[in-house]
Amino acid sequence: MRAVVQRVSRAQVAVRGEIRGQIGLGMLVLLGVGRDDTEADAIYVAEKITGLRIFEDDQGKMNRSAQDVGGSVLAVSQFTLYGDVRRGKRPSFDAAAPPEKARTLYEFFVERIRASGLRCEVGRFQEVMQVELVNDGPVTILLDSGKAF
Repeated sequence: MRAVVQRVSRAQVAVRGEIRGQIGLGMLVLLGVGRDDTEADAIYVAEKITGLRIFEDDQGKMNRSAQDVGGSVLAVSQFTLYGDVRRGKRPSFDAAAPPEKARTLYEFFVERIRASGLRCEVGRFQEVMQVELVNDGPVTILLDSGKAF
């Protein structure tokens, strides 16, 4: 499972002009599910994100989590995180999970984020979405449950 986590002052996701999810201070999480991912991968990534200390403390150090600052999460599914362009210029998505499996693990991930006490807004799975954000910092973190990076 892969995630791009961006610290935001605000973010929203819309489908066909209708806002589906919107947050203020928090994290925008673009989440990709891999073909071999399991619930254990979703748990690992969710726990990393809920504990991620990327918000500044009183001394200006990134030492606080979203929970510490009263932040929220906007989780948007994005299978293109598994796009492979090592051969050619058109991405191959062979490593991405099929839609049924990806939806199940994405929803499980969202449940884990919510179970941690964080408010978690979502987009709409398997739809074309428009994502708007103000990346605060900018701060962007890459996570991979297989620890590829």
